[in-house]
Amino acid sequence: MIRKAAIALLAMALTACGAPSGPERVVEPRNGTAPAQRGGALLRQVMLARHNDTRRAVGVPPLAWDEGLAAHAMDYARELARTRRFQHAPQPMGAGREGENLFTGTRDAYSFAEMIQYWIDERKWFVNAPAPDFSTTGNGEAVAHYTQIIWRTTTRVGCAVASNDRDDYLVCRYAPPGNVIGLRAL
Repeated sequence: MIRKAAIALLAMALTACGAPSGPERVVEPRNGTAPAQRGGALLRQVMLARHNDTRRAVGVPPLAWDEGLAAHAMDYARELARTRRFQHAPQPMGAGREGENLFTGTRDAYSFAEMIQYWIDERKWFVNAPAPDFSTTGNGEAVAHYTQIIWRTTTRVGCAVASNDRDDYLVCRYAPPGNVIGLRAL
């Protein structure tokens, strides 16, 4: 039985400075107990719509779906589900680096819209200052999911979900990556 309270975790690697020990675990309430709807077409539809609605609200161009980024996201989501780890993928600096947003929560408990909403809700702490000083909290990681979503020079996104017997893992990959130290999101 799915509990009303499930473990939800959020993290986004800053392009030039990520948390080495991984994100903190957070317990979040959920809205219901019925299993969330799943499927690749629904994931693409919800993720692209929510990313672009959020970008439109701040006046930046929409993102395009990228199957290559989605494939990279699926590879890493499967690894997270298999290993039960929750940390950002090791990536080289420079060319080929992708931005990354992560979410994990109880299997089938969260809709895709609920998953991304945790990232979007970080906007309440956002200020358009150079990274990593773009949060009213003084901690850039507090808004790094949101800033990756709205990063002006990011043009493509691809997302995937993989599960184990206990948890879902959502991975979204972005190109070009955002959260570049010294630059502003908008």
